[in-house]
Amino acid sequence: MTVTPARNLAQLTRADFPLLHQQIHGQPLIYLDNAATSQKPRSVLQCLQDYYEFANANVHRGVHTLSNRATQAYEEARRKCADLIQAPAVESLVFTRNASEAINLVAYSWGMTQLQPGDEIILTVMEHHSNLVPWQWVAQRTGAVLKFVHLTPQETLDLEHYQSLLSDRTKLVACSYVSNTLGCINPVTEIIRLAHHWGAKVLLDACQAVPHMVVNVQTLDCDWLVASGHKMCGPTGAGFLYGKPELLRQMAPFLGGGEMIAEVFLDHSTYAEIPHKFEAGTPAIAEAIMLGAAVDYLQNIGLEAIHDYEQELVSHLWQQLKLIPGIRLLGPAPPERAGLVAFTVRDIHPHDLSTLLDEAGIAIRAGHHCTQPLHRYLQIPASARASLYFYNTAAEIDRFIQVLQETIDFFAGVLGEPRPPVSP
Repeated sequence: MTVTPARNLAQLTRADFPLLHQQIHGQPLIYLDNAATSQKPRSVLQCLQDYYEFANANVHRGVHTLSNRATQAYEEARRKCADLIQAPAVESLVFTRNASEAINLVAYSWGMTQLQPGDEIILTVMEHHSNLVPWQWVAQRTGAVLKFVHLTPQETLDLEHYQSLLSDRTKLVACSYVSNTLGCINPVTEIIRLAHHWGAKVLLDACQAVPHMVVNVQTLDCDWLVASGHKMCGPTGAGFLYGKPELLRQMAPFLGGGEMIAEVFLDHSTYAEIPHKFEAGTPAIAEAIMLGAAVDYLQNIGLEAIHDYEQELVSHLWQQLKLIPGIRLLGPAPPERAGLVAFTVRDIHPHDLSTLLDEAGIAIRAGHHCTQPLHRYLQIPASARASLYFYNTAAEIDRFIQVLQETIDFFAGVLGEPRPPVSP
């Protein structure tokens, strides 16, 4: 496997991404919304066409050549995803439509059946809605109790508070590996160790981790982990759930239908082995194969190189943002964060910032980023977010900072507000 030096990543990869080479409103596109979705290299895009031109057939259901070809490519993609997170067995990797479906699978197949009144689920105030809503449903239907870990003054996970919540009533801890708003990299190894001490299971939302750093589920010892394909140079409509094989075998199927069965009678059915008992119906075959191609692409670059390069970029972004008067940066300073920064600027609404930045060809996120409870906790209605990937450059960051300052100056002029002094 070829590992690319971190300092050259953007230079060596940007040509692979057709979408990046266009103009928006007459300006070169600067794409800084990678935490929402990533762009796709040509090898992944070509994979879609190749599948439909040469291998289009249903998987696992035929003995003809095309079906065998499709099945082989589909299962090879599963192996690639399992290898990416260093899963102990390929059958521990379940394909889903996205990470949200993966969390719902665990919530329904395990949470609804294993939790009892008075059992406790520990979440954090920084969770994405996809790691909140399913557990709210579980709590409502089982009588389980939700508890939430607070933040430190540095806006990181408060590990001491987390420890204080743990008890023999704790049955599940579900938390993000990396916050999609605060950018903090949570101490997941310690979170898992402490939870297991009390006999609790742990689910990690790794959507913002798997595309950006080395993830080893065996070293982490997590019970479940979810990821989303479209955030890691893959297509929409494909994600995955990792689960410890012994847990997956104990869990009932989430959906019923074709493919997930062993035998079907008029009045009852038996179910296939893992992972197939969780993949009812015709899967997103092309999308799964594309996800496998995306994994190949990331592995060829090297996740360590990606992480190192993004650390360089986010340090530069953070330092430049800090120089802007009136700005509030959310989350900890580098290197205690991943490659994204959410922020607010005085009384300027993030949607207004994003709109004017878009006119200059710069794409950022604005809103609550599917973390409304976190924004309420921070006492802000919304934030703007610039998120990076390995194809971004320091020059793009500099241009973003320039336009952001011009936008802030524009609003200051319109509102007649004096500019605050530059922070030390």
